[in-house]
Amino acid sequence: MHLLPRIQTSSSAEAVSGHDRVRDVDILRGFALLGILLVNVQGMAGPQVGPGGGMVASWADEVAGWLVTALVSAKFYLLFSFLFGYSFTLQRASAERAGVAFGPRHLRRSGCLFLLGLAHGVLLFPGDILRDYAVLSLILFAVRDIAPRTAIRAAAWLIAGVAACLLAWGLLMVALAEPSRPQDVAAATHEMVADRRGGPGSVVWANVRWLRDALGLNVLYGADVLAAFLVGLAAGRRGLLAETGRYRAWMTQIVVSGLPIGLAGSVFMAICRNGPLDARWYDVGSAVGVLTAPALTAAYACGLLLLSRRVSRTRPGRHVVGLLAGAGRLSLTHYLTQSLVMALVFTGYGLGWYGRYGMTAVLAGCFVLYAAQLATGKWLLRRVRYGPAEWLLRAATLARRP
Repeated sequence: MHLLPRIQTSSSAEAVSGHDRVRDVDILRGFALLGILLVNVQGMAGPQVGPGGGMVASWADEVAGWLVTALVSAKFYLLFSFLFGYSFTLQRASAERAGVAFGPRHLRRSGCLFLLGLAHGVLLFPGDILRDYAVLSLILFAVRDIAPRTAIRAAAWLIAGVAACLLAWGLLMVALAEPSRPQDVAAATHEMVADRRGGPGSVVWANVRWLRDALGLNVLYGADVLAAFLVGLAAGRRGLLAETGRYRAWMTQIVVSGLPIGLAGSVFMAICRNGPLDARWYDVGSAVGVLTAPALTAAYACGLLLLSRRVSRTRPGRHVVGLLAGAGRLSLTHYLTQSLVMALVFTGYGLGWYGRYGMTAVLAGCFVLYAAQLATGKWLLRRVRYGPAEWLLRAATLARRP
C-alpha cells in the first residue's frame, strides 16, 4: 500500500485552491485538540496521591489511564504535526499569490511561534510543543522543494531511527535497571505535589526544571515530529486534503489496514507503560508505539474525514462537523486556553488540585472543557475572523495588522 496515492505532483501554489483555508484541515485540527487535551492533562493533573504521598488509584482510574495510553498517547501530536507540514504548503501558496517573499514571512512566523511556546512552557505547561515546531519549521523551509516520495522515505527513516534508539535504551533498562521501589516513587511524587501546589514561583521553577530535564527527549522525539512534518509537506504538495472526495477508496484502505496495526502496537505500549509490565519496559513500549502510531493516526484521520462526509448529509451532522471545523480555526487559541485552565485548576496559580482526583474524574472534566471550547469557538467566530493567538501569529507573519 502506498502512503500517498499515485497522482501527479504539483507545486505548492498549484496543489491548493485559491483559498487560505481547507475545511478538512480545520476538521482534523478540531478533532486533534481533544486528543492533545486528554494526554496533556495527565501531566498537569498528576497521579492521585494519598495522605502519605503514595499513589492511589481505583480500578476505574487505572483502566481509564490504560485506555488513554493505548488509544490517544503518541497519536495526536503526530496528527497536529502532519497538519503543520500540510499548512506550510498553504502558507507558501498564499505568499506566492500575494507576490511577496515567503522566506521572511516564514521566519517571522517561526519566531513568534517560538516566543509563544517559550512563554507557554515556562508559565503554564512545560510539555509545550510550539518551540519544537518553530525550530523544526526552519528545517521544513530548507527542504521545501523536496520531492514527495523522497519526503516519505526520509520520514520513514526518521521514525525507524527514533524507534531504534528507544528500543536499545529500553532493552538496556530491562536488563540492568532495578524495579522502582515504592518509597522512591512516593518521595518523587511528594516533591511534585509540593511544587505544583506551591505558589506561582514554585510552579514556574518546576516548569523550568521539567523543560531542562526533558531536553534530551525533545531532541529525540523532534525527529518523530519532523517525520510527520515531511509527510504533511508531501500531502500538501499534492493537495490531498483539498480534494479528499477523490480518494475515498484509498482512505478506506488506510482505515482497514491502519487500525489493526496501530491498535496492536498501542496495546503493547500500554502494557509496557501502564502495566502489567513494570516501569523498566516503558521505553520498549514507546519504541513499538513510535513505529505503529502513524498507522493508527492515519486511520483516525481518514476515518474521521470519511465519517464527516457521510454525516454532513444530515442537519445534526453538519452542525457537529461545523463545530469541529470552527475549533480547528481557533486551534492555537484553544491549545493555549486548555493549558491556562489546567494551570488554574491543578497548580498553585489557582485551586491547586494537583494529585487530588483520579483519572476518571479528570478525563470527565476534559470532555466538559472541550465541549465548552466547541461552543465558545462557534460563538466567537460569529463575531471575529481570528482568535487572539491566531491574530497575533498572523500579525507577526504579515508584519502588519491583519
